[in-house]
Amino acid sequence: MRHDWITPAWPAPANVKAFITTRSGGVSAAPRDSLNLGYKAGDDPASVTQNRAIVEALLPQTPAWLAQVHGARVMNAEQVINAPQVPEADASVAHAGGTVCAIMIADCLPVLFANRAGTRVAAAHAGWRGLSGGVLANTVQTLRDAGDDAADLLAYIGPGIGPTAFEVGNDVYAAFTASDAEAKAAFVAHAPGKWLADLFMLARHALVRAGVTQVYGGGLCTYSDPQRFFSYRRDKVTGRMAAFIWRE
Repeated sequence: MRHDWITPAWPAPANVKAFITTRSGGVSAAPRDSLNLGYKAGDDPASVTQNRAIVEALLPQTPAWLAQVHGARVMNAEQVINAPQVPEADASVAHAGGTVCAIMIADCLPVLFANRAGTRVAAAHAGWRGLSGGVLANTVQTLRDAGDDAADLLAYIGPGIGPTAFEVGNDVYAAFTASDAEAKAAFVAHAPGKWLADLFMLARHALVRAGVTQVYGGGLCTYSDPQRFFSYRRDKVTGRMAAFIWRE
């Protein structure tokens, strides 16, 4: 793998391939240096196109890019690729070999999925809005509807803003805890009306509630490592990384 990109450490089948980019290896100028993959990050479009070409050279085909809206909609990745315009969704499931699921990130969590048979993969974009809205549960349900048992699914949580950096208000606290008392464990009181939220814990909790017990990754903080990761919360003007998964 190039530079310091991330290869998930999880016991996925050998035919399942995945990687997560960092900010290194591209051509964009500061403050989006250097591998910005997001066209909506205010970067020179030509630089983004060149950065995407660098990544896509390592993929079996053009990935199923989504217009992410911090929601909970799950798409069929094959339909995404053939759509006349990029659809609004925050997760995709790939059934065919070579179809690449893609999620862009800059603090929100990328969560990758594979079944033990190596016949289906998925990727979800999980910030606090997506998590509270059920994007992970919806992704698991989509895989179950396709014939997978949740107990046979593996999940990998990629880098995101860590629990010592993600300050939220009472609205976020209430969004998770109003109907789920166990979610309170993911929040630490920080100041009047403010909490530190642990997205990694919230994602694990959502996965377990959905029946996925084989959960890996989590813990790489985008906010606290400016040399390696883009972070929207830290920098505001910044690039976007991406997570990719497919099966051969």
